This record gives sequence, structure tokens and C-alpha cells, in this order.
Amino acid sequence: MMRNGGRLLVECLIALGATKSFGVPGESYLAVLDALHDTRGTLDFVLCRNEGGAAFMASAYGKLTGSPGICFVTRGPGATNAGIGVHTAMQDSAPMILFVGQVGTDMKGREAFQEVDYRAVFGALAKWAVEIDDVERIPEILARAWTTALTGRPGPVVVALPEDMLTTVAGAAPLGGPASIFEPAPAADAIEAARKILVEAERPVVLMGGANWTAGGRAALEAFAEQSDIPVVAAFRYQDQFDNGSPVFVGEAGVGMAPHVKELIRDADVILAVNIRFGEMTTDGYTLLSVPVPHQKLIHVHGSDREIGKVYVPSLGIHAGPNAFAATLSPVKGPWASWRAKARQAYEATFDAPVQPGPVDMVAVSAWLRDNLPDDVILTNGAGNFTVWPNKFFRFGPNARLLAPQSGAMGYGLPAAIAAKVAFPERTVVCFAGDGDFQMNCQELGTAMQAGARPVVLILNNGIYGTIRAHQERNYPARVSGTMLENPDFVSLAKSYGFHAERVASTADFAAAFGSALASPTGAILELMISPEALTPRQTLSQMRETALASQKAKS
Repeated sequence: MMRNGGRLLVECLIALGATKSFGVPGESYLAVLDALHDTRGTLDFVLCRNEGGAAFMASAYGKLTGSPGICFVTRGPGATNAGIGVHTAMQDSAPMILFVGQVGTDMKGREAFQEVDYRAVFGALAKWAVEIDDVERIPEILARAWTTALTGRPGPVVVALPEDMLTTVAGAAPLGGPASIFEPAPAADAIEAARKILVEAERPVVLMGGANWTAGGRAALEAFAEQSDIPVVAAFRYQDQFDNGSPVFVGEAGVGMAPHVKELIRDADVILAVNIRFGEMTTDGYTLLSVPVPHQKLIHVHGSDREIGKVYVPSLGIHAGPNAFAATLSPVKGPWASWRAKARQAYEATFDAPVQPGPVDMVAVSAWLRDNLPDDVILTNGAGNFTVWPNKFFRFGPNARLLAPQSGAMGYGLPAAIAAKVAFPERTVVCFAGDGDFQMNCQELGTAMQAGARPVVLILNNGIYGTIRAHQERNYPARVSGTMLENPDFVSLAKSYGFHAERVASTADFAAAFGSALASPTGAILELMISPEALTPRQTLSQMRETALASQKAKS
């Protein structure tokens, strides 16, 4: 059977298992759009408003489901707009495939209209960037792209689609399905070596992360940690991957790291690091472990050999997938019960914070949400000081999920929430967004409206770019520049997109407003009026300023 490249590509994606895709249309890939016309209900196309939002949705979808998030964008401006999602997927280790329109092969190298060298542009952002130059090779390249996105350290792949490659007719058969690839399993002597290091420890810590855990893998790691009574710390924004209710869970190593977590990692004599890449946030700027040789004995387990030894020289490196590794673990015993108990007690204490100044107190709101959200809730957020509430003041049970960008990308939360509702329409999805963060991608409310994927969005409106203002007050106190916001009427904006919307002006009003939001069939936006003074849970904006001014005065 003869078919054009666009149809061949779509049939290959369906065979690989893709069911959802996100994108913004472009004339450069019309043949793909035409093929998608006949696949509704099999491979759906979610029409987005900006390529950045579409790429965020694909990245979040991959992180949430474990299947590559599929994104289609047009050449040039469309591709560069989508770059933020590729960068986020890479730092999140989330599987994603971005398909980008390209000029015809007969015009390559002339700087034709919207021409971009995608291998050069995305080569450092993605796991693999490739351009199709032979329509007959579409099945081969898609099979490799799918496998590359999923295996080792998962991540994004970029595939450029010259227009003539999509319109040319080919006789190649579509793929029959994805390759069945097992995670690399640890060698028996590697497990024995790890066990020997652990049984000799006095202050061990498990440091875990990544999104490619299976339910069985998570359960196996949890059973090992609990039976061994070893404290577990989640890497930056991966606290949803371990049951926070477990007595061995002691917190997250990320932005605004709790003092007890810093001390735990710094004072540990053995760190079992499973499926993490040792980013800046998880290591507190690479200060908790010495570079390149840590003072702690480090057992680093990862599915990608390129991550082992990338920053830190381990005492023992084990090239293995997280689930395969966890399945081999058996309990160890040692003199560290009080070490774990003290850390857990400190973690429990992190939920206690003073009453916040201003109309809506997020300490009280967070406590209400912890008590009332369903067990399988999906929380999302972008970037800003407001993220402390979903990231540090919520307990993720075994069925709850967090979609939050390790890249610190503003504007991620709303597209991620939409992707979550596309993937799991029956689940409660709550997006936390600052007023500045929300406006990075607020146009995607149109995507939510059209796709029928309507989350509950909490806009924490304090009228400032909070994170930058905090840094400003600490470094240039009382010299406010470029961080004050004049905002639109968020309630009217939300209603124009068909969302239920309310402005919450007091803490006492939140519970009723949230109940109305959950009951709304159209999704909801709640604008929470937050004081700029409530910039962090334990230090006000004025206190930051006063501390910085006093420090300056002492130095002068």
C-alpha cells in the first residue's frame, strides 16, 4: 500500500502506542494534519494556542504517563517557541518527541523562509535531534526516536520534517509496534558490593528521583527503606515518587531545602542515590557533596551510564534501571534508628508555620487542601515563590502526582494541568500559579476550553514577581526595580474562556470557593488575594529588607 510521508508517520505513531498529541498547526506539516483528520479517538490532536504551551503539555504528559509526549509545531518561530518545553523535558528526564516542520529539501541551506538548522539548535537541548531526508526511512527514524525518548535517562527527541518528505508517496510499511526493551539489571556482585557498603554505614540516606518508576519499583524501594529503617530524601520536585506518609520519608532536596535535609545529606556517611542526576538544586549548589569526590560514600545507580560519574565520582557506580535495581534489594540493619527518627520528626515539623500576613493565609489553605483533596490528585505548578505551597506543604501519597519543572520554567503549571486532564479526565487536577507565572501561558485556557480539559487553577495574586523581588530585597534592599505587576481582572478573563471563576478575599472564604470549583463542570479559576509581605512562609518581605539593610550597615 502506497501512502504519503505524513500518513506513514501518523500510522507509525499509532503503532508505537501514541494516543494523544499537542500542537499548533502550520503549513509546513499539512500532510500530517490531514492524516490526523482520520485518527480522532485513536490519536487525538489537542489544538494549543502557543507552541511553548504545547511543548509544556507534551513534556508534562510524558512525565505523568511514562509514554512519550507528542508535540507538532511548524518551522522557525514555531520551533523556537517550543524550545522551552524541550529544555524542560530534558531537565525533568521526561520522554517527549517534538515534530517540527521544515523547508523542503530542495531549499535547504539557502536561509529560506523560516529555515532553521534543527540539529544545531536542538542538539544541546535534546537527547537526539534528527531530520528526515528519505521518506522510506520514516518508520526507522520513528522507532529510534521512541526508543531514545524512553530508555536510559528518558528525555526529548526532536524530529524535523521537510515538507516534501511528508507529501512524497512511499511504499514503506508502517511499524508494527514498539520494541520491548527491559531496563538494565544490576549485576549480582554489584548488589553485594552495595550491600557491604550499607551494612557498614552509621548514617545512611537513600536519595531517589526520576519519573520512570513503576508501581512495583516504587513499592520495592519503599519496602527496602522501611524494613531497613533508612531515611529517604526525594530529589528536587520528585517527592511524589515516594509515599510521604511512610515513616522513612524525610523530605525533598530542592529549592528552599529544609535545614534538616541539608544536614542529613551533608552528615551522611553513605548515600544510596537511585535514578537521580545530581542537579544544582538537589545538591544545594553542589555544596552538600564535594566535587568531584564526595566525603560521603556514594552508591550511584542510574539507567544511563552517562549519568554515573558525570559530577561526582562514586564509591560504587551501578548501571541499572531504578525498578530493576529496587527489585533486587533486601533489607539491611544498622545503628541508625535514631538518625531516621530524628529526620522524620524534623520533616513533620516543616508543616508548622506562622500565620501569614494578608487576606489569604496559604498555611491555612494548604492545611485544608491536605485534608480534603482526593488521594489521586494531580498537582501542577510553574515557577515562583508560590511553589513552596504545593512543593513543601503537601503530603503526596502513593497515588498522588506532582508535575513541576526542574528547569524552573515559569508558565509550566497551566499547560501541565491541561495535559493531566487530557490524560486522566476523571482525576482532580489542581494548578498552583503565581500572577506572573499564570500570565506566561494564560492563553492556554482556550486550549482547555476547546479540549474539554478543565483543571482547577489557583492564582496566588500578590502583585509582584515574588522570587526576583526576594532576591532583590536581599541584595539591593529597598531598591525596587522591575518586579511590580499591574494585573488584569483574572476573574473576568477566566469567565471569558467559560471557566467558573471567583476572587477569594479571605482565608475563611476559601473552602466554600474550592467546593464550588470542584463542582463546576467547566473547570474553575480561584484568584487568591495574597499579601506581598507573605513572600516566604517564615520571613516577610519587610523582614528580608530589614535584615539586608542591617547587614549593609554593619559592613559600612
